[in-house]
Amino acid sequence: MSKYPIRKYRNIGIAAHIDAGKTTVSERILFYTGISHKIGEVHEGEAVMDWMEQERERGITITSAATTCFWQDHQINLIDTPGHVDFTIEVGRSLRVLDGMVGVFCGVAGVQPQSETVWRQANRYKVPRIIFVNKLDRIGADYFRVVNDVNTKLKANGLAMQIPVGASDEFRAIIDVLTGKMATFEGERGENVVWSDAPAEYKDQIAELRTKIVEAAGDFDEALAEKYLNEEEITIPEIKAALRKGVIERKVTPIFCGTAFKNKGVQLMLDAVVDYLPSPVDVPPIKGIEKRTGQEIEVHSSTQEPLSALVFKIMTDPYVGVLNFIRVYSGELKAGSYVYNVRTGSKERVSRLIKMHANKREEIDEMHAGDIGAVVGVRDANTGDSLCTEDRLVLLESIDIPTPVISTSVEPKNKGDYEKMGLALRKMMQEDPSFRFTYNEETGQTEISGMGELHLEIVVDRLRREHKVDVAQGKLQVAYKEAIQKSADAEGKYIRQSGGRGQYGHVWIKLEPLERGKGFEIVDKIVGGTIPKEYIPGIQKGLEEAVNSGVLGGYPVVDLRATIYDGSYHDVDSSEIAFKIAAAMAFRAGMEKASPVLLEPVMKVEVETPEEYMGDVMGDLNSRRGRILGMEARVGNQIITAEVPLGEMFGYVTELRSMSKGRASSTMEFECYREVPKNVQDEIVKKK
Repeated sequence: MSKYPIRKYRNIGIAAHIDAGKTTVSERILFYTGISHKIGEVHEGEAVMDWMEQERERGITITSAATTCFWQDHQINLIDTPGHVDFTIEVGRSLRVLDGMVGVFCGVAGVQPQSETVWRQANRYKVPRIIFVNKLDRIGADYFRVVNDVNTKLKANGLAMQIPVGASDEFRAIIDVLTGKMATFEGERGENVVWSDAPAEYKDQIAELRTKIVEAAGDFDEALAEKYLNEEEITIPEIKAALRKGVIERKVTPIFCGTAFKNKGVQLMLDAVVDYLPSPVDVPPIKGIEKRTGQEIEVHSSTQEPLSALVFKIMTDPYVGVLNFIRVYSGELKAGSYVYNVRTGSKERVSRLIKMHANKREEIDEMHAGDIGAVVGVRDANTGDSLCTEDRLVLLESIDIPTPVISTSVEPKNKGDYEKMGLALRKMMQEDPSFRFTYNEETGQTEISGMGELHLEIVVDRLRREHKVDVAQGKLQVAYKEAIQKSADAEGKYIRQSGGRGQYGHVWIKLEPLERGKGFEIVDKIVGGTIPKEYIPGIQKGLEEAVNSGVLGGYPVVDLRATIYDGSYHDVDSSEIAFKIAAAMAFRAGMEKASPVLLEPVMKVEVETPEEYMGDVMGDLNSRRGRILGMEARVGNQIITAEVPLGEMFGYVTELRSMSKGRASSTMEFECYREVPKNVQDEIVKKK
């Protein structure tokens, strides 16, 4: 696929809070690397990386877009990810397959809630990163305040590698601290970087920051530290090599600056990607499980090893069909060859290999270790599936998929469109695992669930536009869950006698509460054959089905352990189905005894408001059962952080606008599930 050796690959993502300018940065990267000959602007709806109609209309990124470009004799595989919290799965699954990340921060707003979420995701997947502070041409932008923010809020050990010359409208150049030279950007699109000596008044600041950089580099290179202590000459390549080591170990974060919209600083940021972010061979080998032996093995980024690849995204293309985006970790993959899906156990033929440029395709013959691209022909794959050769069945660590927190019902206006709608929803669920749909037998309605109002709005919009299904949407519902507060033992006995062979199933279970977020566990403690082994799967199935509908409002039950410890059977009448029914009866009886409670999704809300509306905003948040966490002044406005139950936040944006005459704004992201107060619980259960 590439003429470059694997050491010259950089698999990177651009990630940040909504509106920090990620897509604008990506567009400049495509322009300066020669992939596009015209800069697409987000506000004009012409960004290459925002190719969906919904993205262009709203000026936001909804799906992560991948592309390949070349800079300084290196191949950069780039993924532009969404900033909106409703599409957090796109960020998570992209970070899972990337070796490095550029965090884009707004020069005015600094570290925002979604920046923190992305940072946590990058920590979870152990992704080395650098930071680009964008929008320094805006009024109120302050590069060094953002550097301080990064160190205090993210604990990222950030190092200022540059100094901006001029503030806000006057921002005109960037000083490189290591060389002491100043870069100005000339030409219609800032394509010519012109270097000159930095103005004399910056001499002391440059010296101070350079000392900090050299001291930080000394932590990762003993020889360099010794040279520094002996006051010997230290070269720039030596400093860069030591810092690169620190970045790969995730112990230091170099911070760069510019304004992508005004075409300043992006080329220097690309230089930093090459200088500091790792190639696939620089990061530790990925771990996997050998399916046949169950042993942990290491997968190295080498073409000498057998094929090992991970499906991280699925997209339906109107011209090609189902595209599986993959990252190849080892070996090579050729068009026309066969791959083995470890999850399904099936062998499938890869008919075509494609290199993606946002939604444009380029056919290629082969992909090697380190490559990111798409395959056509693998039908039965899901996000997180491992593809490999039959001689080495490696199951790679999958991708964390968030739980939906909000749902609504959808119904086609034309009764003949039910099948069409079902197919479209199935396709969307395959593409986006954080979206779910179910058919409710009781109400006869199709329910769709997602990460937020915007998420479901996009799904309904896509049903109408892409799949030509006109649907009516019901009221938004909160995805409540049920849990238990104490342990309880319960018996389930199912006996049916109706002439001939009857039905007999009898089981004792113990229900125990688990910590929040631990899910549902089943433990088999049957000894002495009180229930024969062949009936245990029936009991497990009964419990797995029963957990989908609790006793308070029929909501899914979470965070508990069910232990099967006793029971009895009948030589003739017992069957798997009888034990399945008995287990469901025992589960419901146990739930009644175990003090069940409702859990609700709680959101972390950040409101930016002018000072004069602060009292109204805080009063309103309190009336919504909100808990104020803190306040902070930022560029003439107040930032209020609070935790508020999702059920109280429907239509909040509209009310906030009218309360502040359109001057306040808010962002919201899922924080956790918490117990619902008793009076509110009674009300919810009564309505249900």
